Amino acid sequence: MTAQLKEMAMCDICEVFNPDNQVVKIMKEKTLADDVVYDLAELFKTMGDPTRIKILYALKERELCVCDLSELLDMSSSAISHQLRVLRNNKLVKYRKEGRSVYYSLDDDHVMCLFGQGLEHVLEDK
Repeated sequence: MTAQLKEMAMCDICEVFNPDNQVVKIMKEKTLADDVVYDLAELFKTMGDPTRIKILYALKERELCVCDLSELLDMSSSAISHQLRVLRNNKLVKYRKEGRSVYYSLDDDHVMCLFGQGLEHVLEDK
């Protein structure tokens, strides 16, 4: 193992196991409830799909109907509808019907903020 690999491996663990019990106690009191942790993991898992990212990015700009998204992403309407259902079930998008068309938009400003922060982070060093 090279010296650089050894150094990288060493930075992952403490050289001496000596937890600060007072800090640990304070942090345990601030721990998220398991159901909140699960819901948050589901949210990020939902956003972890490239097609859904493309849909969210498009909806960031404006409300679009399923047909618009289908053409924009070069996918079938049924495939887009499936992805929109997943996004809707996770409260990332909302819809409204107008005649025979269904229009989608981001659910609220939190989605825009979450998406924007993630995009900003990814583009940080590019």
